[in-house]
Amino acid sequence: MNSILATSIEFANLGIKLNNVGKSISIFGVDIAYYGMIIATGMILGIIVTCAEAKRTGQDPNDYIDFAIYAIIFSVIGARLYYVIFSWDYYKKNPGQILNIRGGGLAIYGGIIAAIITCFVYTRIKKMSMPRVMDTAVLGLILGQILGRWGNFFNREAFGGVASGKNPFAMKIYFDSHYSITQVPDSVREGMEKMFGKTLEQIGYIQVHPTFLYESCWNLVLLIILLIFRDKKKYNGEVFLWYIIGYGTGRFFIEGLRSDQLIMPVTGWPVSQVLSLILVIVGIAFAIYMRNKLKKDVDDTSEIEI
Repeated sequence: MNSILATSIEFANLGIKLNNVGKSISIFGVDIAYYGMIIATGMILGIIVTCAEAKRTGQDPNDYIDFAIYAIIFSVIGARLYYVIFSWDYYKKNPGQILNIRGGGLAIYGGIIAAIITCFVYTRIKKMSMPRVMDTAVLGLILGQILGRWGNFFNREAFGGVASGKNPFAMKIYFDSHYSITQVPDSVREGMEKMFGKTLEQIGYIQVHPTFLYESCWNLVLLIILLIFRDKKKYNGEVFLWYIIGYGTGRFFIEGLRSDQLIMPVTGWPVSQVLSLILVIVGIAFAIYMRNKLKKDVDDTSEIEI
């Protein structure tokens, strides 16, 4: 195998080849995972954006710094708990790995659920409007998601099934010390060997959908839309509502491409697809309800004024 390519990740159709892509950097003899650095950077920038939005809308940024501290702690716990629960076949045999998050294994939906619960408790204690807080914090949340997905890039994870050579975004991951052939999902191995007519050992790499990139780009578009929409909202909570509809829609389709889906026991359904579908349906139903409610309120007010 070519020694240069052996440490590469390549987007051949885009003319991009990145050599020597490691998983960590050594600082004063201590290995620090890029995954953790990227997640931490996303959190910090997310807090900055959230505080800026709070100040812009006449709120106290300090309230959001306090909220962020609690939300981050419980979101990390929730994200890990969600991942472990739906990967229990592995963790029941390797309980010592349950607390090891340096190499990945954080599920965004678990983090979001934990953050919503934290928001509920926090706003009750502080006597703040939960819908308004969610509208304010969601912009930082999306930014964190946009950046956080790139941790998956360095970890060589959260990618999709085999991509054809015609796919402009097809990503080649070469086998090396950071990603071994034993880590390849069975579905990807079978797809690669069928497409190339060779064994995976002979091919020397996998060519897959970079679903982490798809989701990062989808979230970027969603962030831009919400930044434009935020001053046009009709009620508190509407920005967050359209976030769950928009994110749920994108995640539903992107999850269908992934080769490392977390599966619901018994049903065999990808849990993130099921949850995405529920969020979209509930979100649309609530949006319709609120639109009709606001229209009724306007009609009632008009009748009184007459």
